[in-house]
Amino acid sequence: MGKYDALWTWIKETGKDSFKLTFAEIGQIAGCPIDHSFLTYKKELTNYGYQAVKISMKEQTVVFQKLS
Repeated sequence: MGKYDALWTWIKETGKDSFKLTFAEIGQIAGCPIDHSFLTYKKELTNYGYQAVKISMKEQTVVFQKLS
């Protein structure tokens, strides 16, 4: 089980084409705060039909998009 599996499952269940989450929201859903390891783990997200298309350190947000 990966560090962000709960987040990936939540994202898959949303079914939305594209949406934005704050770092705080990601931490709540994942059950752990987002950190630099997210950059490595985000590759797992494609297994759930999504990708992280924009990570903003300034806004502290991540934009997720459904794979076509």
